Amino acid sequence: MRWFEIALVVATLASGFIWLVDKLFFAAARKRNAGLLDEGRDPIVVDYAKAFFPVLAIVLILRSFVAEPFRIPSNSMMPTLLTGDFILVNKFTYGLRLPITNTKILSIGEPKRGDVVVFKPPQSPDQDWIKRIIGLPGDTVAYKNNQVYVNGVPFAYKRVGEYVGKGSGADMTGATELTEELPGRPHSVLEFDKAIFVDQGEGEWTVPPGHYFVMGDNRDRSDDARFWAFHFLPEQNIRGKAFMIWLNCDSIGNLCKNNFDTSRIGNGIQ
Repeated sequence: MRWFEIALVVATLASGFIWLVDKLFFAAARKRNAGLLDEGRDPIVVDYAKAFFPVLAIVLILRSFVAEPFRIPSNSMMPTLLTGDFILVNKFTYGLRLPITNTKILSIGEPKRGDVVVFKPPQSPDQDWIKRIIGLPGDTVAYKNNQVYVNGVPFAYKRVGEYVGKGSGADMTGATELTEELPGRPHSVLEFDKAIFVDQGEGEWTVPPGHYFVMGDNRDRSDDARFWAFHFLPEQNIRGKAFMIWLNCDSIGNLCKNNFDTSRIGNGIQ
């Protein structure tokens, strides 16, 4: 989506610049010189700029500072989010950021434990990933025997039952669904009880200032901070907080299979 963001900014600035230059230097003279053979009409480039600039500016403002749509491309956040979910991300919860550079220009709030966030991973800065914040700056996070510990305190778990996947998530059928009792933000996670050949990403990490420790809810199918070389997500890489599913369409590549799940439309993201 980075190419779209760049194209949107360039198109907005270009159309606004054309409109402004015409208004300051050419529009008045064109009006004065209008006559029987010259109706003083705007050149086609100016006409298009005047028509598109307000629309582009509104889209840019909404997308950069209010809410931005994203599509879930993988199973890493199952069962909370499914492949094919189209979500909305709140862009002002943590502060206002400039488009393209993601530079924060106004701080409003700080990420909280349990927030589901969209971010640019340090190892793939041109991509957008989504995970759940587990560790805050200064926390010591550990993951051992499929259990999360924060500052030495283990999260409690309640077994929900055997998970039955569908569509692109069918391979998760047979996994165990659990409720992870993250304080103030209980949520579902998946794990395979006998995933003996899967790297569990066990370890212990202390989160440095200005960084966060993130994990996917699908614990055996998530490339998250447990496996990164640096292990931590810089605060400046966060794009926003995911808050709602507005559409679900399971797909292969970018082609929808007409497999819409209308029951997920409007669901909040916990």
